[in-house]
Amino acid sequence: MTRFGFHASHEQIDPAQLLVDVRHAESVGFDMAMCSDHIAPWSSRQGHSGNNWTWLGAVLATTAFPIGTLAIPGHRYHPVVLAHQLATLAQMFPDRVWAALGSGEAMNEHVTGARWPQKEERVSHLEESVDVIRRLLTGEEVSHHGSFTVDRARLWDVPEAPPLLLGPAISPPSAARVATWADGLVTVSQPAEVLRDVVTAYSDAGGTGRLAVQVHLSWAPTLQEAEALAHDQWRSNVFAPPVPADTMTTQAFDAMAEHVPEGVVTKTVRVSEDLGRHREWLAEFAELGFDDIYLHHVGQDQAAFIEIFGEQVLPAVRGVNDASN
Repeated sequence: MTRFGFHASHEQIDPAQLLVDVRHAESVGFDMAMCSDHIAPWSSRQGHSGNNWTWLGAVLATTAFPIGTLAIPGHRYHPVVLAHQLATLAQMFPDRVWAALGSGEAMNEHVTGARWPQKEERVSHLEESVDVIRRLLTGEEVSHHGSFTVDRARLWDVPEAPPLLLGPAISPPSAARVATWADGLVTVSQPAEVLRDVVTAYSDAGGTGRLAVQVHLSWAPTLQEAEALAHDQWRSNVFAPPVPADTMTTQAFDAMAEHVPEGVVTKTVRVSEDLGRHREWLAEFAELGFDDIYLHHVGQDQAAFIEIFGEQVLPAVRGVNDASN
């Protein structure tokens, strides 16, 4: 059965409010949650970036459903440090924690002053990191000499069952590559034909596990409000690769986004005041084969969205999906 999750956007909302929002989402019937991992927002208009690892401990302790995060074994988090964080959360909250291991973005990683590598080097580093993290999560002592060094590391508290390590991918080639190591796939909303190719590439390369998609959406009582909200909050997030990964500062994103028209944003964000249209969109994602659908309302005030989608959207989409299975 398809599950529906709430995306907690640390770039847009302060961590205290996000705790309230996730609890609210759980109370109205969302099945799970996920969050981002940023030290800087995509735009000054978003204006937040709490520490997701500190926040995860608090939110897992005060909710009951699964919660995962994007996680970058890069300059900010040495793979041993990242494995340590994951192991502790998974030991305290069994079967509720997962991480989508990515190759990172310059805006978050440049802060250490380390050189920002080219994409292929970052992906190779990621794949080395996955192997080290998996071994550490079993309690094995690990030494490694490659794009990074590990000297006789061991985690003394590990979970009975290691957390799932998911593969984030936007393009079919990336999906095929993460299929070699991932416990599942996470992607973002794109045209249906692109998503079909991503899912097919993952499956054809031997990928297993659940398929997840993060859906950017904007809802408001009127279409004008929904469009204005999406344009204000998400116009810095419409650029094609490699721009999102290689741009280093919030100020640079703001400059690039200054003249982005509303019509461009609506190609990335599902925008409508019509709850029926949102139900149709979510049903389409389920029909594409996605097991887990995370809803990211791109506004900063989540309360009305959570309430009305919990009451009028999710039950109807679940009914459609149940009837088709």
